[in-house]
Amino acid sequence: MWDYTEKVLDHFRHPRNVGVIADADGVGEVGSLACGDALKLTFKLDAQGRIADAKFQTFGCASAIASSSALTEIIKGMTLDEAGRVTNQDIAEYLGGLPEQKMHCSVMGREALEAAIENYRTGRKTRKILEGKIICTCFGVTEEEIERVARENHLTTVEQVTNYTKAGGGCGNCKGDIQGILDRLAREREEAARREQAPPRRKLSNIERIRMVQETLERDIRPMLKHDGGDIELVDVEGRRVIVALRGMCAGCQVAQFTLKDVVEAKLREFVEPDLIVEEARP
Repeated sequence: MWDYTEKVLDHFRHPRNVGVIADADGVGEVGSLACGDALKLTFKLDAQGRIADAKFQTFGCASAIASSSALTEIIKGMTLDEAGRVTNQDIAEYLGGLPEQKMHCSVMGREALEAAIENYRTGRKTRKILEGKIICTCFGVTEEEIERVARENHLTTVEQVTNYTKAGGGCGNCKGDIQGILDRLAREREEAARREQAPPRRKLSNIERIRMVQETLERDIRPMLKHDGGDIELVDVEGRRVIVALRGMCAGCQVAQFTLKDVVEAKLREFVEPDLIVEEARP
């Protein structure tokens, strides 16, 4: 048996705000009966733009019912901006915690709230529209959803992702893809940590900046361009603006802007200063 808190059991046995608001201002529907969990959330605003009433209908387990009930209690009296900042962790904490294997119920509540707010603001279809590449075909979970939930809840294992999104909980064929997403997020965290730990760079004088720009052009950029028949010339440095001219095969090339931004500017920001802007000299 799951280790439910007394508050979870209370909201399961005595759910608040069950039903549908007939003339609702916002309606959000997520999940599906085929996947085992479905939730419909409706809310009504008062004259001041605050949520005066919220009701839910859910098909799911005790955690799904309790999470939906808790969500309606949390958002009453909030503005839509305030409600939009409610997270799945807020729902779980309101209930005194949820079993790790049932955290997907709190995620479903947050998604239903977002769908209802989106419905009010745009009039778009209330049922959640999946975006991005579908990773888990069993439960229709996209790469975007997995990445977002992993970031927000600091998930590091496939098992955790399954607990929070159900992805990987069916046939299991997507577990390798889920691990790939987690590995990428881990690399991003490590890179961010290295940047934070790096000592701040000393402010450069303009003479130092010009010298370092020239050195980087000669060492890291010109050889790369010359390999493809191109070249580059430093025209001027005005503060943070580095003005260059592309030569040879690079001049007038269809991917010249890509070369300027993704090659020249990227290298100069890496080796000289992080806020440099590269511009092509005007004819």
